[in-house]
Amino acid sequence: MNLQLPGLREKCGVVGVTSIVNKTNNEISEAIYKALYSLQHRGQEAAGIALSNGREIHVYKGLGLVSEVFTKDVLLKLKGSLGIGHVRYSTTPGLTVEEAQPFAVKNPKFSFSLAFNGTITNYLDIKDMLAKQGMVFVTKTDTEVLAKLLAKNLVDSRMDYVEAFKLTASEIDGACSLVLVNDKGELYAYRDPLGFKPLCIGRVNDLVVVASETCALDVLAGFNNCEYEPINPGELVRICEGSIEKIQLTNSPRRARCMFEYVYFSRPDSIFDGISVYKARERIGRELAKRFPADGDVVVPVPDSGRTAALGYSLELGIPFAEGLMKNRYVGRTFIMPGQDLRDEMVSIKLNVIKEVINDRRVILIDDSIVRGTTMKRIVKLLRKGGAREIHVRISCPPIISACYMGIDFPTKRELIARMMSLDELTRYIEADTLRYNTVDGLLAGIGLSESELCLACLTGKYPLAKEYRFELLEEFLRR
Repeated sequence: MNLQLPGLREKCGVVGVTSIVNKTNNEISEAIYKALYSLQHRGQEAAGIALSNGREIHVYKGLGLVSEVFTKDVLLKLKGSLGIGHVRYSTTPGLTVEEAQPFAVKNPKFSFSLAFNGTITNYLDIKDMLAKQGMVFVTKTDTEVLAKLLAKNLVDSRMDYVEAFKLTASEIDGACSLVLVNDKGELYAYRDPLGFKPLCIGRVNDLVVVASETCALDVLAGFNNCEYEPINPGELVRICEGSIEKIQLTNSPRRARCMFEYVYFSRPDSIFDGISVYKARERIGRELAKRFPADGDVVVPVPDSGRTAALGYSLELGIPFAEGLMKNRYVGRTFIMPGQDLRDEMVSIKLNVIKEVINDRRVILIDDSIVRGTTMKRIVKLLRKGGAREIHVRISCPPIISACYMGIDFPTKRELIARMMSLDELTRYIEADTLRYNTVDGLLAGIGLSESELCLACLTGKYPLAKEYRFELLEEFLRR
């Protein structure tokens, strides 16, 4: 039985930086570099920066970590008064530089470069429509489709960027947190009306910064104070020559923040729409403990994303918390590594057991989620080898049973192990003594939001999209 099929989706981080005073030295590129560095957890396969001097745009991007793509010599050559940046991971092997972002569009009348986090769910329909009008595509990404749709609408609106964004927003569905820089010296930021992905804006000294997470602004601020706020769902922000203009392009009666941002993706020190990610994870751990307590001697997290929930679980039950697994921080996150063979290899060299913590003890092992099951199975084996007497696995996220079409690395139903096995079967598969998942109610209570304020599609199969799209064709395309 094939339990782990690869997907082809991306999860990314975006940054936009401009100055309230006109600067053309390396300060902008250095700020983007630092912000991207703080968002490295959102993508480790490619990074890119696009800079504008108000007349033309220069894009530099490459495969690898931010520090690998942007060496000191490269950064010294990147100059401009405003710019955007992007980190990406692709969940299929063979990512090319052309598929990395930012994506540039050049026309005799205009040029711009954009980067976005999310998935345009109806991009196959849009691509078909644009192709019939004679547009040629050089990649298979929805980023190129989005960029060329915006370019078309820019021409149709007679070079009015706000109107072009309004037209584009009315045509796309799915998740889209976007930054754009153009040859007119303007920086734009847009967030879809459901607010799937985080996007915030703030001032850091004399810089205006847009980023996927608030931690990027905190890093840029250093020891100085930094004020930031979320870009509202459906809102377009235009920044030019120090002025900030906010335009509400679209509205929705509900919200659909990705619950996985609170559970796994966002850095714990980030604030997502006014909610501390760290405190949300701690509360989720407490709710898990209330619903599914276990008799154990020690609560052990799977580092790093399971740590805060494990702390909450420990505090709620009064069972000691201890680090029983040591992580090699120079190995990428296995969940976002492309291809199952590479994931398996990374797990085996990523974690090691601290025997003094777990030997001859009843271990309560806390992790954020189980997607494919491979990582958890190997971790349980490591703990057995280290002498654990019992292993009780507790998962802070409810079972993931449905595909995600909004940008997370489990797009096909076949690779979701909780959909393929019963709880008892999965417990035997990972070789644990017991296994329990949090409930949806427990997750909601921990985050502090209602079902109508979150996207829970991967847990419930109910998609907060405008309509049913060609999901079968989309999955077939994603598996290529």
